[in-house]
Amino acid sequence: MTKKTNINCKSAVFDKTYQDYLQQLGKLDLSQRAQKLGLTISRTELLISLFNSEYRVSSKGVISPLKKQAGFEESIIIFKYILTCPEVVPEHSEWSAYHSFKDAQPLLHYFARETTGPIEKTFSGNLTALEEAGKKLGGVIVTDNASYDLSMQFDALSKIPVSLRFNDKDEDFPAQCTVLFKFSVEKYLDMESLGILGAIFAKNLIKNAK
Repeated sequence: MTKKTNINCKSAVFDKTYQDYLQQLGKLDLSQRAQKLGLTISRTELLISLFNSEYRVSSKGVISPLKKQAGFEESIIIFKYILTCPEVVPEHSEWSAYHSFKDAQPLLHYFARETTGPIEKTFSGNLTALEEAGKKLGGVIVTDNASYDLSMQFDALSKIPVSLRFNDKDEDFPAQCTVLFKFSVEKYLDMESLGILGAIFAKNLIKNAK
């Protein structure tokens, strides 16, 4: 199979998945979802902040801050987030590493390859760049964990915070990154979607560092 054929196949899968989710979305009361998720509705559009960037969602689709159809990863996360919205909003819960969630085991390599690995590689030896990139994503420095060189907290989506803990390289150890989620996140997203959310987080951090 040629590279062009692969691209066409991926595009077809994306289009089918997108339309399936769009049909499901059309059956929902978006105002009810907005109330439960702490979101805002502007006319017929649901406004969703994904890592400090505003997306607009309606029966027409997911529109990016650039006023274009959002990319595959962002669209999937936003669709899943709205469709999986729990009937009862979970209470506050403890932070948990990705590997601690049920059903995450088959995706651990993906998470390391797409999330923690790229952050470690990009920001090793450059803690200042990581802090600056994090602030551009709306991250706030957390000072209650002295065992890390840098701790920051982000709002991935409303009611879905993300914690970044980073130790820079030294003469004995390489840089090490830990990305944590509240345990209640499994009520909002499945593990595949949560893995994609981690990848989006890493890509945005790296993009902001350039």
